[in-house]
Amino acid sequence: MTDPVSRPGARWRTDLLALVPLRVEHAEEMAEVLSDPALHTFMGGEPSDAKALRRRYERLVAGSPDPAVTWCNWVLEWRATGELTGTVQATVTTVTSTTTTPTATSPRTPTAEIAWVVGTAWQGRGIAKDAARALVELLREQYGVTVVVAHVHPEHHASAAVAAAAGLEPTDRMHDGERRWQRG
Repeated sequence: MTDPVSRPGARWRTDLLALVPLRVEHAEEMAEVLSDPALHTFMGGEPSDAKALRRRYERLVAGSPDPAVTWCNWVLEWRATGELTGTVQATVTTVTSTTTTPTATSPRTPTAEIAWVVGTAWQGRGIAKDAARALVELLREQYGVTVVVAHVHPEHHASAAVAAAAGLEPTDRMHDGERRWQRG
């Protein structure tokens, strides 16, 4: 069950987790949580040290330079202990489309592209599924998002299970070797 919040950027709670808005100060603990190279098997790259993660978090916390794009980032806090276990993120895009009159525009429903990662030591406890379901609900309630997209490597069965738990369904579309999953 999720405790609704009334304003963007507030904590979002489930029975297992608190989704805590990302802060630069999370970098040190998250560098340890995300330090296993196996986490990069499907997404590529390698683990970042605390200094590199701090620089990345500074950019993320500053927000998107595009006014039509909102970057939403949370760390996952295990409620039983207060330890950080992973992250969820969404890029929410609101696009206006030109109607038949060149000067008129009409707003489009915000769309979110989401992603998640849970540290190796925390996997197998339902954290990613719980977090992804909460993220989809949060995006719907706080940002009016009805279309949610995730890209999952076809061989990453655990991530496919997370996408399905969040209500997304696989499509026939591929992007950079990953299958597009979508809700809405």
